[in-house]
Amino acid sequence: MLSNTDIAELLARQAERESGILSRAFRRAARSAFLWPEEVANVIAQNRSLTELRAIGPFIERQIRHWIDKPPHSTHRAPTIRRDFVSLAKARQLLARKPAWAKILRGDLQMHTRWSDGSGTIAEMADAATDRSYEYIAITDHSKGLKIAGGIDEQALKKQGNEIGKLNAFLRKSGRNLLVLRSVEMNLNRRGEGDMSPESLLALDLVLGSFHSSLRIVEDQTNRYLAALRNPHIQILGHPRGRIYNFRIGLSADWPRVFAEATSLNKAMEVDCYPDRQDLNIDLLKIAREHGTHISLGTDAHHPWQLEFIELGLAAALKAKLPADRIVNFMPIGELKSWVREVRGRAPRRP
Repeated sequence: MLSNTDIAELLARQAERESGILSRAFRRAARSAFLWPEEVANVIAQNRSLTELRAIGPFIERQIRHWIDKPPHSTHRAPTIRRDFVSLAKARQLLARKPAWAKILRGDLQMHTRWSDGSGTIAEMADAATDRSYEYIAITDHSKGLKIAGGIDEQALKKQGNEIGKLNAFLRKSGRNLLVLRSVEMNLNRRGEGDMSPESLLALDLVLGSFHSSLRIVEDQTNRYLAALRNPHIQILGHPRGRIYNFRIGLSADWPRVFAEATSLNKAMEVDCYPDRQDLNIDLLKIAREHGTHISLGTDAHHPWQLEFIELGLAAALKAKLPADRIVNFMPIGELKSWVREVRGRAPRRP
């Protein structure tokens, strides 16, 4: 029986055969397949319409039903640019086998709001986090160097911090067990340097650093990663490879060396749980496990409902057999803050 991941690949191949609007529709459906909450085969077995699923109209429904009725005889392996992505339906199946795993989760450490390119307010993201019984979330709007995403400068970051402070006071008074952490997703250049002043970063609870440019370079980028990890102002390296499903394959490096450096500095590498990122992927998480590297989970949510993407990261960590004590999001808030202080307290290493 074809899984949603199989159907995503068939849709992507069909998009390559089509042109214009039809090609775009198949491509959009392929990306959306990773978000479908149920396996298509189960929806059909229940005599329901596939148009319930995101990005599926009557025309594409007919095509999918044809594949389900007559599965292709030859199933070629997906190209690297579409490989090693987990569907939400599959993630939920994996997590259902070990329900205690998700219960250890205490928060989400990457999300965006209207302060940069998100569509929800900080309060709305906090409401969604409360619904998930989180202990904390980190607001990680983009920094000023990423103008295309409405990145914020030091002055705006300070204003945002004031808003977060007021919200946390309100949450305490209302008896809600949630702390909103002041953070930022700082843009890093190829030398691993950030675009925000050290003083502004020290006022934050947590700092992510991420590459957002020069992500199609094919040469080995090991030194770039080492430089980023040695940046004394970040604790987490966000979506490290920079891959995007069927759009960008991502950077390459001597990954054992990169993870070993992260471990030596006690810093975390992120699993960006956004469905078409899933970066780090499972193969790299296995290398992280071998080196004892800390891993952070962040949905990269731009809307409150997207906090559900965390299930993709939890499933990937479970599938890679990561120890629970290596996942930053499993730390109680006190332990999380102690970890950040410890990382900040280390003298920066030089290449």
